[in-house]
Amino acid sequence: MEAILVLEDGMIFRGKSFGASGESYGEIVFNTSMAGYQEILTDPSYKGQIVTMTYPLIGNYGVNRLDTESAGLFLEGFAVKEYSKIASNWRKEQSLGEYLEENNIMGIEGIDTRALTLHVREKGAMKAVLSTRDLDEKSLVEKVKKSLGLTGIDLVKEVSCAKKYIWPSLKKAKYKVVVIDCGVKYNILRELVEHNCEAVVVPAETRAEDILELKPDGVLLSNGPGDPSAVKYVVETTRGLIGKLPIFGICLGHQMLGLAFGGKTYKLKFGHHGANHPVKDLKTGKVCITAQNHGFCVDIDSLDKKDIELTHINLNDDTLEGMRHKKLPVFSVQFHPEASPGPHDTKYLFGKFIEMMKDSV
Repeated sequence: MEAILVLEDGMIFRGKSFGASGESYGEIVFNTSMAGYQEILTDPSYKGQIVTMTYPLIGNYGVNRLDTESAGLFLEGFAVKEYSKIASNWRKEQSLGEYLEENNIMGIEGIDTRALTLHVREKGAMKAVLSTRDLDEKSLVEKVKKSLGLTGIDLVKEVSCAKKYIWPSLKKAKYKVVVIDCGVKYNILRELVEHNCEAVVVPAETRAEDILELKPDGVLLSNGPGDPSAVKYVVETTRGLIGKLPIFGICLGHQMLGLAFGGKTYKLKFGHHGANHPVKDLKTGKVCITAQNHGFCVDIDSLDKKDIELTHINLNDDTLEGMRHKKLPVFSVQFHPEASPGPHDTKYLFGKFIEMMKDSV
């Protein structure tokens, strides 16, 4: 079936449909990972976005139930150069196309993803529509211009859990960590369990006083989608927890902390999406390759340097990748130390969080 991808500036890409059919709107972004498409598809941080893979061949190892990073697929569409009709892997349970169709996610293949990526790099992330229903270019351009973007929109409420739950563990944990679910990836929870923690996951709208009643040893602010300035309730909760418990923020959680500290956030031109972003630790000088997925960033100049120390910087564009409070047990990173997909260079940060809780007991 023919499919068409139309950007709000009038750029058109025609290809073939795989997965579900219909019409879907979202911000177009590109991901530079060479593998891990299933983890990307199930990352709730992609809510509201149509994801383009820069690696040309996608789907060659299929999908399986163990590599999911959330309870579903939250992205708005998936664009690839070539969808592999052959999926060969001993862990494969179904094909990528079957997986997308089962979860009602549209895919398009056969387009020039290199041209699309270069266009987004030059012009910036923008609204787009993916359609098999309406193939009229002028009609789609008009419709996509009227569609909602990401700025000012709260997408966290669409991906957060409905009620509290505890991530399963086979052993008695030493520490209890409350995870504020703004769209948490499962591997964050797996890492906490691996580090001898009980992970208690709560909805994003949970108040600070309700979290404190659970008597946790620490709090983790999770990753999530969209504009951090639109999720004011999490910022308020974060303010109510600072100084009372050790806090570790990841991705959107890092941005929540930045806003809670009185800083500001802004939208990046085309965001950071992929598993090969170089980040420098400003204390050690060590450079790590990191997995990232975000379209907004904390403004370095907006932070009060009397209390906040910058810990990590992005070597591609010098944007903020990590910070810590100089007096309180609070730190955060913009990248994903849990990876999945991506390198494991920064998994040590979970150990740092454990040490912080140990010292606070």
